[in-house]
Amino acid sequence: MRIAIAREDLEGGERRVALIPDMVSRLTKKGWEIYVETGAGTGSFFSDEDYSQAGAQIIGDKGQLWREADLIVKVAPPKDYELEQLHEGAALISFLNPLGQPETAQKLAERKITAFSMELIPRTSRAQSMDALSSQAGVAGYKAVLIAAATLPKFFPMLTTAAGTIRPAKVFVIGAGVAGLQAIATARRLGAVVEAFDIRPAVKEEVQSLGAKFVEVELEEETTAKGGYAKEISEESKQRTQAVIAQHVASADVVITTAQVPGKKAPRLVTEEMVAAMKPGTVVVDMAAEQGGNCAVSEAGKNVQYNGVTVMGPVNLPSSMPVHASEMYSKNIATLLQYLIQEDGSLNLDFGDDIVDETCVTHGGELRNERVKAALGLESVPV
Repeated sequence: MRIAIAREDLEGGERRVALIPDMVSRLTKKGWEIYVETGAGTGSFFSDEDYSQAGAQIIGDKGQLWREADLIVKVAPPKDYELEQLHEGAALISFLNPLGQPETAQKLAERKITAFSMELIPRTSRAQSMDALSSQAGVAGYKAVLIAAATLPKFFPMLTTAAGTIRPAKVFVIGAGVAGLQAIATARRLGAVVEAFDIRPAVKEEVQSLGAKFVEVELEEETTAKGGYAKEISEESKQRTQAVIAQHVASADVVITTAQVPGKKAPRLVTEEMVAAMKPGTVVVDMAAEQGGNCAVSEAGKNVQYNGVTVMGPVNLPSSMPVHASEMYSKNIATLLQYLIQEDGSLNLDFGDDIVDETCVTHGGELRNERVKAALGLESVPV
């Protein structure tokens, strides 16, 4: 099997690479053929020479790479012109955003591509080492705190100086998934006093174990969806949640929002009125800005000034730390590859296996995922 590492769109802001040279070296020692598009590692500071020394073959012609590969590995969803070059029966592993942009999955099915979406790796202990959403969310949570600390016109830690004692910054994290927990841990390391909120009561112990105070709201409905993700809640529950959140937002120096629901618009948790009640100089980092935003004031990719409050809407934070983000993603991809590729070089397409079944979005001209079909308004599997 010929496995190809595609170059990402650097101009579009994607600096990560699907497989780093160290991982390529391990895979080529297994006898696998690996091809690398010229410059694929540039954004992550890995040279073509690094890949050559790892045993990969460098391909300068992008079209040739896409046409001749049996399996392409990527980070960002493929562009239309890339899809057009994939031959029938080829395979693709990448983030595909199948619930947010199901049209890409439909095009892959039409071209009879076997596509695996990294967003759909099941959140089970067996698949943990393949869980790219979690690995990249951890990077994003870390970086969100750093940009907040760099923007806040205050220190994060308590300082005792000859000029007096400076009180620590107060950070409020909304959403205690992987990104939120990493944000809590990072803010604590920087010396801030941290509070955190999540609609899932099960995360309380994790929040407290990191030294943060857990803000609770009693809701009379199930708040956890399949895979441990937060579930979309009723309007009544949203109002109760916002009433509690408003109190903590008003007293915070930094608010970091991480709440996202797969395939849905991000829940609106921080209203315009809440931002208006914040002190001048305070900072909001909306990590869900690209999905519509948890904050009513945020704009994806922009920093908005609102009554003296800086509201940041960063996009693709993992790409801003491409070395370690690529290293972690590469481990996820390599583990999945070794799980999928059999000794004879063929793909393991045992759809009785939950990892294969849930991750494989398209195969043999069919859309396989029910949620993707629902997003496209389709009732039958064939396209």
